[in-house]
Amino acid sequence: MEWFKKKKIKPSFSPRKVMVAEGMWEKCQNCKEIVYKKEIDKNFRVCPKCNYHFRISADERVRIVADEGSFQEADADLVSTDPLHFKDSRKYRDRLKEGENLTGRRDALVSGEARIEGLPAILAVFDFRFMGGSMGSVVGEKIVRGIEKSLALKVPFISFSSSGGARMQEGIISLMQMAKTSAAVSKLGEAGVPFFSVLTDPTFGGVTASFAMLGDIIIAEPKALIGFAGPRVIEQTIREKLPDGFQRAEFLLEKGMVDMIVERRDMKKTLAGLIRFFRNEHG
Repeated sequence: MEWFKKKKIKPSFSPRKVMVAEGMWEKCQNCKEIVYKKEIDKNFRVCPKCNYHFRISADERVRIVADEGSFQEADADLVSTDPLHFKDSRKYRDRLKEGENLTGRRDALVSGEARIEGLPAILAVFDFRFMGGSMGSVVGEKIVRGIEKSLALKVPFISFSSSGGARMQEGIISLMQMAKTSAAVSKLGEAGVPFFSVLTDPTFGGVTASFAMLGDIIIAEPKALIGFAGPRVIEQTIREKLPDGFQRAEFLLEKGMVDMIVERRDMKKTLAGLIRFFRNEHG
């Protein structure tokens, strides 16, 4: 009865391991879906499933907004010092070095001349990866220098904010940047040079409380968190539950704090349209 004996049958093919390259997929922080990374990248770093706008670097922002090859960076060599010899759990100098290693930049703001659909403008773009996009002496100085260049050339000044606020490691020096940048913005108004402020996720603290909310037109990306203190701090202070969507861009639009919400894919076209409008209005 040999035919009743079990025989091992070898498969006619050799099973192969399916190798998935690391970094091919990315999890959306909003809808939690796993999405093909190239699909997100092609969509301007926006989730195709739920329209969540991922945080992006300053370099990515410039590539999306400025005409190819038109951006000319200024003041890239400005470096923060450590006037207070500040140390919490780590030395301030070590945090600066970490930010530089992460971004390839000397500080949290990239600025310079650019063209948007052929139209000249000055860009100032925060990089949240560098110490949470915090505003210290270098960031404030670069914003003011950008505004001065904007005034000299009579071209719009456009900022993209992504910041946790003033940089505590520089103490009162960082807080001074709030007044310094706000005073510079007032000169734009006096000269009739437009300032477009774009608020991205997140924009908080001293940046919100100064120049970022002084734009002639204030634009926000969808669902961006914007405010002064964070929602948890506010809830703990007032001991009340905050409304749904509090501090999101849509909430601020409803309350009149921002003028429009613009998706990333439409940002360049929108800014170009605003530049043309202001040029026509002011000759």
